[in-house]
Amino acid sequence: MKKFDKERVLLAVAGPVIALVSAILLTSVVLVASGKNPFEPYVLMLQQASFSDVQVLIINQASMYYLAALAVAIGFRMNLFNIGVDGQYRLAAMMTAVVGAHVALPSFLQIPFLMLVAMLTGAFWAGIAGVLKTTRGVSEVVSTIMLNAIATSLIGYLTLSNVWGVQVGNNMTTGIMKKSGWFPGINLGADVGEIYGLVFFAILAGILYWLVLNRTRFGFDLRATGASETAAAASGVDAKKMVRTAMLISGAVAGLSGLPLLLGDAHTYSLSFPTGLGFTGITIALLGRNNPVGIAFAALLIAFLDKASPALDYATPVAYEKEIATIMQGLIVFAVVISYEAVRQWGLRRQQKRVGAELAAEANNNSHKKEVAA
Repeated sequence: MKKFDKERVLLAVAGPVIALVSAILLTSVVLVASGKNPFEPYVLMLQQASFSDVQVLIINQASMYYLAALAVAIGFRMNLFNIGVDGQYRLAAMMTAVVGAHVALPSFLQIPFLMLVAMLTGAFWAGIAGVLKTTRGVSEVVSTIMLNAIATSLIGYLTLSNVWGVQVGNNMTTGIMKKSGWFPGINLGADVGEIYGLVFFAILAGILYWLVLNRTRFGFDLRATGASETAAAASGVDAKKMVRTAMLISGAVAGLSGLPLLLGDAHTYSLSFPTGLGFTGITIALLGRNNPVGIAFAALLIAFLDKASPALDYATPVAYEKEIATIMQGLIVFAVVISYEAVRQWGLRRQQKRVGAELAAEANNNSHKKEVAA
């Protein structure tokens, strides 16, 4: 590997590593301040990761986080901050559940149809923000935050009993989906659980994300527009069209985020359907530096913190609050921002020194040639 490649890898890895280490150290400080052992919670959570059933839970949760983070990362690569992933995936999951409960097609048609419904719903909701930005100059940050609130209210209305809601005990649902729309998974036994089939679709989505961004003209245009709209426009790229397209694609991927659970286990949308995937996806995309492999590791890390932390409540002789994992996730966000900027500045200084050394060497070489010629 060339020296330049080594530096590039170092710069790519340094940010996430510094962020993670910083978050662990700061969380340990919080534990010490509360008079508790700063190391035992990590040992307890790592022990949980050795159990097969917890591993299945982590993988399943990570698949949802991964798709949400990919949706965020697509926006980031375009220099867009799609905070609306949370509303997009929840609205898409609800609409998919409603369609799945009322439409019955053969399985080989039903599942792609439901996935298409989710993608179109998410794309439509994100597309509103894209249109507002390109036609009225409304910041996508503001519009997507507002659309999250609207999506919550819309879901509440559409799941009323006199619309599409079905009361099940104290829970309001959209009714059980037709079995032809249930996505089969890998059953590892009653004591272990089932890996969602859409876990593998999430992996495929990551591969497609990398190929499109790095091996297609569209991906180049998207990255170029994100880096500089003026420069992209000078090369013939329609910046406004790229903004709309990026928001549509980001929303479509966001719409798929809730499907691993919806099609693989829940088979209905209800008040207990998980929320917050979109906001967690922002953390994961930042930690993974918008790279599909980095995002995968970050998704597994956050899923591990989610699924291993409940064991802290039952630790003996001293119980630890499972919110320790939440604190750690929050600290990761702060540490990511700070560490990435520090690494960027360090890399910039290294590059300036290298360029300066090369210019000095070239000047010395030219001076030597002139002396020889004289």
